[in-house]
Amino acid sequence: MIYLMRHGQDDESFIGGWSDVNLIDEGRKQVTEAALWIQKNLPIKKIVCSDVKRAIETAKIVSEILGVPYELNSNLREQNKGLLNGMKKEEAMEKYPLYMDDSVTVDTIYPEGESLRDLYKRIYSYLEQLLKLEDNTLLITHRGVINMIYFIFNNISLNMDKKQFKVNTASIHELDKEHKLIKKVR
Repeated sequence: MIYLMRHGQDDESFIGGWSDVNLIDEGRKQVTEAALWIQKNLPIKKIVCSDVKRAIETAKIVSEILGVPYELNSNLREQNKGLLNGMKKEEAMEKYPLYMDDSVTVDTIYPEGESLRDLYKRIYSYLEQLLKLEDNTLLITHRGVINMIYFIFNNISLNMDKKQFKVNTASIHELDKEHKLIKKVR
């Protein structure tokens, strides 16, 4: 089994993507609680995390509690929102209103960024490498990345419902490599 963990809560007043947004206090608390649960329930041998700041902060907390070092991997990055990465949502509404409303589709490409379909293709391409990781590896990443694995393994058409798989902050998901199944475990 491989395990995936979404980073802790960050400041929701900013656009996420490849931003340098920090975890908030609540996020640090969520991650600490999740790491303590992992310590009691999962035999993690290795931690690999996205090289985006909020994932790195999450990995540092988990690594310290588990006593397992972590390594960075840019393949685990969230969707690249291009010029909107890390921008205050209010500012993005003014400068890029077409990217902040219901007209955004899976094929909408953010200025100097990527579309949701691009993220899907990126994760699909990385999946073969991911499935070769040793058992009991914990991947610390983002909702978009974990969602893409749900879409792929469950053969669900890509859509804009980012909440359908319940990939909440600091949630943990088990990936059964042999049967290509994924499910939420915490």
